[in-house]
Amino acid sequence: MTEFSTTNLTTIIDLLGTLAFAISGLRWASRKEFDLFGAYVIGFITAIGGGTTRDLLLGVTPFWMEDPKYAIVTGVALIAVLIFKRRIIKLDKTLFIFDTVGLGLFTVSGIDKALELGFPIWICIIIGAVSGSVGGVIRDIIINEVPLLFRKEVYALASVAGGIVYFVCYQFSGFHPYHEIFAVITVILVRRLSVKYHFHLPTLKSFDN
Repeated sequence: MTEFSTTNLTTIIDLLGTLAFAISGLRWASRKEFDLFGAYVIGFITAIGGGTTRDLLLGVTPFWMEDPKYAIVTGVALIAVLIFKRRIIKLDKTLFIFDTVGLGLFTVSGIDKALELGFPIWICIIIGAVSGSVGGVIRDIIINEVPLLFRKEVYALASVAGGIVYFVCYQFSGFHPYHEIFAVITVILVRRLSVKYHFHLPTLKSFDN
């Protein structure tokens, strides 16, 4: 693949994931009635939390510290939420949509970056799941919610499924972006179907019962 398609495509995916996760975080902040600064912080942490953890694990400088675009994108998300509040904040499905899209996009960006640094497939899949889910975990802890990752819903496993599809398609398409598109779609479909049909892992029951 060309330099543009390997480097810039990852950046575009990161930016889109940042926007989606920022709106997801802002949606939660509105539920808790945070002020605008607090809402921005929650949106930004949601957007960069997973990618920051990814980069620290990979031993590179966190992506948002090298480029102000990510902080700006969070600001754009806040403005969009303020302007289109009725459509973005009050729709019940908005949180799920943006959280799921962000999960898919950051899963792919995490895999891309780990693969670029030469890590084996299984590490890349784990890094993808970390990149996609940790931002939401940090958000939920800060706003005093049980992290979605630890509830019954299929969440991180959707990232793992997307990672598997990524590498299956990668074997046939090389560096062609189709494998990234299919991976994002897989994450979104697994999340959507798991919620619609109530698929979830068995819970660990208390040993005291």
